Order: sequence, then C-alpha cells, then structure tokens
Amino acid sequence: MTRTLRKALAGIAMAMLASAAMPVVAQPAPAAQAEAAEHVKIGYVELDNDPRYAAAGAFAGIQFYTLARPFTGAEVGLDDAQDIGRLLGIDFALEKASADSTAALTETIAGWVDDGISFVVADLPADALVELADALAGQPVMLINVSAPDDALRGEQCRANVLHTYPSQAMLTDALGQYLAVKNWRRALVLQGPQPDDALMVEAFRRTAQKFGLTIVEERQALLTNDPNAREQSNVALMTEGVDYDVVFVADHGFEIGRYVPYQTSLPRPVVGSAGLVPEAWTWSWDQDAGAQLQHRYEDKALPYRMNSGGWAAWVAVEAIGSAVVRTKNGDFDALRDYLLRERLNLDTVKGNPGSFRSWDHQLRQPLLLATPDAVIARAPFTEFLHEVNDLDTLGVDAPETQCSF
Repeated sequence: MTRTLRKALAGIAMAMLASAAMPVVAQPAPAAQAEAAEHVKIGYVELDNDPRYAAAGAFAGIQFYTLARPFTGAEVGLDDAQDIGRLLGIDFALEKASADSTAALTETIAGWVDDGISFVVADLPADALVELADALAGQPVMLINVSAPDDALRGEQCRANVLHTYPSQAMLTDALGQYLAVKNWRRALVLQGPQPDDALMVEAFRRTAQKFGLTIVEERQALLTNDPNAREQSNVALMTEGVDYDVVFVADHGFEIGRYVPYQTSLPRPVVGSAGLVPEAWTWSWDQDAGAQLQHRYEDKALPYRMNSGGWAAWVAVEAIGSAVVRTKNGDFDALRDYLLRERLNLDTVKGNPGSFRSWDHQLRQPLLLATPDAVIARAPFTEFLHEVNDLDTLGVDAPETQCSF
C-alpha cells in the first residue's frame, strides 16, 4: 500500500470515527460494541450453471463475449473494508457458497446465521432471489441483490429482507429517456428481441416514454434467422423502414440482432438500449470520482475481465456493509439494518452522487452511466430533471408510484 493511500485511509477512518460518535443510532455499551464489531463475516451466494452467465453466441466457433460473475467485485469491496478495518481493529471476511438449488443455499445461509453472518450478497435470477428471500423470512439476515434488474423485485414481488444495489430496469430505461429528452430525440422506433427479458425491457421503456414525453412510433419484433419468410424481422434495413423516427431503441438481451443494428438502419439514426448507447451501473471507461482507481483494483484480481455493472453492484454492497459496521461500531443485525435504511445515508458510489436505499422498495439510489463500448457519453440524472427530495429519484419508480408493500 502506498504512503498516499495509507494517509487517505487513515483520514477516512478518522472521519468515520468522528461521524460514528454522533448520536445517529442507538448504540450498545462500549465493551459490547468492540466485541460485536471485532469480527464481521459477509456471505455471498450464487447458483451453479446460472443461465445468465452462459457464453453468449458464437461466430465461426469464436464466442463474442462471456459475462463475468460479480464475485470479484465483492472481493475488491472486502479488500477496501479490510484496509480500513485494520486501522480500527475490525476483521472483515467473505464467505462464498455456490449450489445447484435455492434449497441448498437456504440451508447454507441458515448455518451462516448461526455463525453470525447477517448480510448475504446474492447473485441470483429474480425467481431464485424471491424463493430464497421467502425461505429466510423471519431470520436475522438481509439479502443484497447484485445482478437482477427485474422491476417486479422492487414492485409486486418485493421482499423486506432484500436490498438492491443493482439498478432496476426502470432506472436504466429512465436514464436513457432523460438523455433522449435532453437531446430532443423524442420519436423512437422499438426493436424487441425474442427473450422474456426483452419484453420486460420494452415494457419499462413504454413507462419511460410516457414519463419523459417520448413517443414510440412503432414496436417491431427482431429475430436472428435465415427463414426467408421472416426477412422483415431479421434484415435491419427492412426492419427499420417505412416509418420516421429520431432514434432506434433495441431490447436484445441475447445479443443476437442488436449488434447488427448500428449503421444498418434505413434512416441515419442513433441506436440506444442494449446496443449502441447502453445504460449501465458501471463501465470500465468511467474515470472520474476515483473510478479509474476502482477499475485498477478490480483488474488486479480479474484480468482479462473488466468490472461490469454486476461487479460494481457487488463491490458497493460490501462497501455498504463495511461502512455500516465502521460508522456504528456495531455488528448487530438490527443496528446495521437500521443504519443502511437511513434516508441520510451517504454511501460512496464512485459515480459522483452519494447513494442511499429507498425506503419504499429498498433500491439503492445511484447515478447511471450511458456508454458505448469504449467511452462514457453521459451520466444520469441530468440537471434538467429535478426532484423535490432527491434528484436520483427521477430514475426509476418513485414513492407515489410504487407497487411494493413490505
């Protein structure tokens, strides 16, 4: 560790100690505090053979991308917590479990709870996350979703024992919607891929369009097929002709047709969504607000992978737990949970605005990055969109709109 970094960490630690001395949350007696916060374990769970991480597509036998799992981000978060913890006499550890079913993960976490683990970073699909949360209901443990954007998890399927550091689909499309409104690209042609997630993304964009005064001129299905009877669904020029539009919005999680859309539309128009300009929680090219330093710490562990949105969400999840422990000097589940759900939480997102968890759906407020493969083009929210409480709440579902009921 460099002398500059040691000095910075020491300064952070002293600032945290000073902040922790403020009467923010109820604290146990000093002796109990030291014992409670001396050893802190954080859990991490994932599913074996999670289909979301299958190697995506191939051309001439060459896979064109494989999505890295978020675990390395959690490891970087642990390193950061340990750097500060050593100065304060707090030992942080990360316990990982992978299984082929949520039932097996439930059994593992139940054992962890007996061992004092009360926060578990969860890299799970939406259905598995809900199943696990229901199985653990009533136990002193909180799951932190780091990879599922499904709006239902923050709405009708929300659970009180789940926090979300990964942005919701509504937040992602709202970031794009704000950008399109600012650029005055208000007429969108929507191309929808064949996967269920594509339909959910289009549903979210419909809501975004209404929210920010955009017009969806038409929605068309997109397929990657050699079927001559489906040429209008597989040929980009045919797929995008016969209608006027300012921008093409692509929803294609399978990365099948979307990568062919830029530069092949019938009109010379920008492409956004899952191709072209993409909304992200994180991208390697973000170099402001200590972003480059975080990226370097990640690459030291993960090359040839670069940090992606899931990796960032896992990093900030561990960062949140570590911050709560340091600032409360407490390892008690209820005290840490209450601290994390404070409206005035100032969690470092390394993206400018500090983050905090929304009380109505437990989603982490955060700026979002609009990026091409090689550069961040813009950061949302934009100054043109204001909120009476927190401008970050212009992204995603606000309190009056929520369908979540804990």
